[in-house]
This record gives sequence, structure tokens and C-alpha cells, in this order.
Amino acid sequence: MGASGSCGDEQKISHKLEAEETIARQVGELVERQQHEWPMVRDNYAALDRLRIREIYLGESLILLQHNPERRRSSAAHLDAASLKARPCFLCREHQPAEQEMVEWGEGRYKIQVNPYPIFPKHLTISAIEHTPQSIADPRRVTDMLHLAHDLPDFVVFYNGPKSGASAPDHMHFQAGAKGYMPLCAEVLMSSAWPDDYKLLSCDDGFLGFSQRFGRTLFYINAMEPVLAELYFARLQLAMMQAQGEAVEPMQNLLCWCEDEAYHLLVFPRHKHRPSCYGDGGEQYLISPASVDMGGLWVVSEEKDFNRLNETMVRDIYQELCLDNAAVVKVIDHLLYNEE
Repeated sequence: MGASGSCGDEQKISHKLEAEETIARQVGELVERQQHEWPMVRDNYAALDRLRIREIYLGESLILLQHNPERRRSSAAHLDAASLKARPCFLCREHQPAEQEMVEWGEGRYKIQVNPYPIFPKHLTISAIEHTPQSIADPRRVTDMLHLAHDLPDFVVFYNGPKSGASAPDHMHFQAGAKGYMPLCAEVLMSSAWPDDYKLLSCDDGFLGFSQRFGRTLFYINAMEPVLAELYFARLQLAMMQAQGEAVEPMQNLLCWCEDEAYHLLVFPRHKHRPSCYGDGGEQYLISPASVDMGGLWVVSEEKDFNRLNETMVRDIYQELCLDNAAVVKVIDHLLYNEE
């Protein structure tokens, strides 16, 4: 009986690994095929090689500025209710180009597609098949995010809250970009960045930490198993909602990836969508930071903004958008001392 049970378990594990490898392979083939056969995608991805890049340092934290004119449609998007209602949803299949293919994922609940306006050499949009609002309040969504990171080991999966940079707040979606392009992901993996006094909750299999040493406020979940990451995330979400008086979902950006057999989840608590300098005027900046920018890759559509952004301006924008110290203290107090 024991031998038979062991054999059955091994078969289940084998089938699971085969399914995961199949998704990664299918997505790889999708990216290659779309970049080869869809002229607009081919041209837009080829243009990435010609983009200008600048480096800025916030202390020891690297910020890469990417001058990407094609992203103006996202930076300048009108996200008020009337504008969203007036335009067709570009994540719904019936409004997408015939050339845009997909790979189904999550038992048919999501479609994985190549993003035709890329930031990364491999850039995916992962949207719900059902037209439903952007929200990670349902616990199943963060579970999906963690499993996506596991099934797409060469990618960082990211989520923008509906009031924190999502270009389609009316349709639930994640995105994923090739690893190695957001500097912060490598920076937080350094063990020296997380001494015990930065760990708010911890156990043998992981921890939930907090830091402002990278020039912006963030919480970091490191867990060997997805269920632990889900638990820490749920605790943090409740604390953020209690501290900010939010009833459904706090303003936030998320980055998630798998590395060294562990799950890594960065949570950037926000209190503002766009900086006070936002705009298209002479002294303004057409920049609307979201998850990728929080990860250290600033996507700048306007050349004038690309040329004049500096360390002080980047740091000030991070501080304006993220929770201030008083609000962070409230979050941590709720996290550590409120169990209800």
C-alpha cells in the first residue's frame, strides 16, 4: 500500500512538473511567434534595442531611466469613469486585433498575451477572461499571482492597483516582464539588506520585512511556500486597510517572482496615483509611476523629461506617492499588535 501510494504521488508530481514546463514552453513559443509574425509587435520590440537608457542612484539603489515614446499612451491615459466607459476595453477579446494570440492559464480563467507596447524584451499581459474590475481583494488573485510567478520562472509578475497605475482599471490583469531589468529585484535579494530588525514577522520558512533604504517605502515577503506568502500578504493587506481606512483594497503596486526555490513578493503602499508635477506643460513631467517604476525601471515617454530627471526629483516623487512615515507606523502597529 505504501509503495503504491508513493508511486501515485510521484506520478502527480511528474504531471504537475510537465504542466508547468508546458506553460513556460507555450509562452516562449507565443512570444517568438508574435514577434516574428505580427509586424507591429516585431517593430515595437525591435525598437527596444534603440531606446536610450540613463542611470541614477538613490544611495546604493540603481534607477534606470528608459526613454520609450511608445508608452505615452499609458502615461497620458485618461482613467476617469467617463473616459473608461467611452472607450472599448482593449483587454476583452472582441476588441483586440485579430493578430493577437493567447495562451490560456489557470483552468481557462486567464489569457496570457504578448504586450504589443513593450517595456521589456519579453513583456506579457495576463488578463482575466471575464471582464471584471481590477482588484486583488479576492484572496484567489494573489494565489494566482504567486502561481504565475512559479509557472513563468524567467519573468517578474506585477500588479498595479486600480488607483495606482493600472492602465485598464476596469479589467482584471497582471503583467510580466523578463527578469533582470528591474534593479530592485536583485537589490532586495541581498541578505545584508534584511537584518533581523527589518523583519516584522518571521518563521523558519520565511519573513515579512519592511524597508525604506532603497529610496522608497516597501514591504518584502520571502517565503518557501506560496501558502505562507499568502498568509503574510493577507495580514499586511488588513493592516494597510485598517491604517488607511480603506474598505476593500489599499492603494499599492506589487512585484512577484520565484528565485532560489523561494517566492518573493514586494508590496509598495501608495497614497497617491500621480505626482503633483504630472502634466504635459513646460515645467511638468508626463510620468505616472507604477510597479515597474517602483522596481527601479522608470519608463519616460517624453525626451525633455528623460533629460532632466535627476536623483532629487525621483526621490521626491517616490516620497510623494508612497505612504509617509506616520502612515507606515500605523500600518506596522496594526500588523504587529492587532490580531482581529
